[in-house]
Amino acid sequence: MLTHRVIADVVGRALDEDAPWGDLTSTYLIPADATATAELVAREPGVFSGGAVFAAAFTLTDPAIVVELLVGDGAAFQAGDTLARVHGNARAILGAERVGLNFVQRMSGIATLTFEYVARIAGTRARIADTRKTTPGLRALERHAVRCGGARNHRYSLSDAVMAKDNHLAILQSGGRDLTTELARVRAELPHTVHLEVEVDRVDQIAPVLAAGVDTIMLDNFSLPDLRAGVALIAGAAVVEASGGVTLETVRAIAETGVDVISVGALTHSAPSLDLGLDVTITTSH
Repeated sequence: MLTHRVIADVVGRALDEDAPWGDLTSTYLIPADATATAELVAREPGVFSGGAVFAAAFTLTDPAIVVELLVGDGAAFQAGDTLARVHGNARAILGAERVGLNFVQRMSGIATLTFEYVARIAGTRARIADTRKTTPGLRALERHAVRCGGARNHRYSLSDAVMAKDNHLAILQSGGRDLTTELARVRAELPHTVHLEVEVDRVDQIAPVLAAGVDTIMLDNFSLPDLRAGVALIAGAAVVEASGGVTLETVRAIAETGVDVISVGALTHSAPSLDLGLDVTITTSH
């Protein structure tokens, strides 16, 4: 969840990184008592995300700054739209400008790309989910942006669910141990609230995994015919997730195989930042 504490921590560290000993340029060029108004303006269309994070960059720099958010997270906008307005001390606004822009551009870029993926699968039973392929330290922000774009979040961290992938299974089966038996043991030992997901990369792996009573089976890098075969084999006994090789061009066909979830790492690791600008006007200067 994107809490006030998380925002203050992430934005505070970014501000310290950007101006560890203050903003020399503004200190020497801008009068200390000058005030300014700045408008966050879209240079291209998109989906907004990160309003609270953008605002925090300014209010953590100077609590007297007033930030007015003109659109909400998840709202679509067009090029030329004004998304937020900032008023207060000119030095403080200029000092916080880059950090505020960096966050809102990144988050809105993720939300916009996510919205495109969600739109491509409209009318199917599938839903789009993100992955743990996030920028270290920024996961809460990036995953919030995914939700703003209309998709869902996968497990937040390694502590949230059991997800056995190929390397886990190789170790689990070492010494000739039976896969179904070992997964059933894990299922029996887990608390009832803990989700168990297993990744497979061949159709013939599905039956032994399904027999263990897992909650979700991930079909990794399956062809479209194999995805359809996997969905038919699982037949509603577990959630079916498709992963690997998902692009805007392929996602519709993947969704039409009948899978329940399509996880897309590109939502967070490949989304371009959106082009947003901050237009600053000095309102008083003595």
